[in-house]
Amino acid sequence: MDGIRATLEGGWLAPAGPAPIAFEAAVAEATGFGGVLATSSGTAALHLGYRVLGVEPGDEVWVPSMTFVATVAPAVQMGATPRFLDAAGPGWTIDPGQLAEELSLAARRGRLPRVVVPVDLYGQCSDLPAIMAACDRWGVAVMSDSAAALGAEGRDGRHAGCGARLAVFSFNGNKIATTGGGGALAGDDPALLAEARRLAGQAREPAAHYQHETTGYAYGLSSILAAVGLAQLPELAARVARKREIFATYVAGLADLPGLSFIAEPNWGRANRWLTVALFEPAAFGTDREVVRRALEAAGIESRPAWKPLHLQPAFRSAPQSGGAVAAGLFERGLCLPSGCGMTAAEQARVIETVRGCARR
Repeated sequence: MDGIRATLEGGWLAPAGPAPIAFEAAVAEATGFGGVLATSSGTAALHLGYRVLGVEPGDEVWVPSMTFVATVAPAVQMGATPRFLDAAGPGWTIDPGQLAEELSLAARRGRLPRVVVPVDLYGQCSDLPAIMAACDRWGVAVMSDSAAALGAEGRDGRHAGCGARLAVFSFNGNKIATTGGGGALAGDDPALLAEARRLAGQAREPAAHYQHETTGYAYGLSSILAAVGLAQLPELAARVARKREIFATYVAGLADLPGLSFIAEPNWGRANRWLTVALFEPAAFGTDREVVRRALEAAGIESRPAWKPLHLQPAFRSAPQSGGAVAAGLFERGLCLPSGCGMTAAEQARVIETVRGCARR
């Protein structure tokens, strides 16, 4: 609270002053990136990333189908065509082997993607080194959508997104650390981040008057929101530990039920367990995901289905895809359970009791 009070008393409200600078430095320290640009949202950070990586109308951008629409929406709005890749592996992320095959086919067609955007789904890191190796062969840029993965670790203990040309984080109200609404674009290339920073400030040139060689955006993070985020980052490790504790409690309370399983954690990474996602196999569990969701709703407990894959969304009905059956099955069977750090033991016990009551109903 002291930082927020100091920001208010100092008169800093706009995206300027010491708070955004300090917040960017704190995010860089927490993630290990060389530089960070704080933005008004994770979607804004994605938009800037697509822009500085050179996405143009007619380009292809490859993303997993199992993700939130914001992953690809800015690129589509820029005139790019998305290609959706199926979910795979224990973390339900991009399969590097499938990606390598698809890139080889695309090279033979003469239509490689401009950018590949792996997603760290529900706080579980994708196999970024293997994805990078597949893309580096063809000179394809990689931007990691690590919006929900702050505090998660991938291979070699590196923070989520590290190794990609750029990475995006979200500080939306539902994230593990939040500014209420905000995001960050991170990377190790100073030139890319400098260009993104210029575009985020309406692409104003360094002149006494207002000079613009191109158009940009009002994408800066306000000082007040930066101060809010800055106050939370020291608690990141404790929040990750709490999220993992919540996940472990769900496993202990529900894993004995037939037909119920959870998103797994590969042995090479450490998820932040942003959301606990359970899978229900109707034949063994006795009912389907939607019955469980409605039972929780009737008990006053909010839950929601796993992401509906983008290749099934009407907005992308004509977009090309590679597979999709795995992602579709995860949507049909997956349910995100309450996972907030502030949830009490009694509240979580009530969720577990309600889910157990649906088994073999």
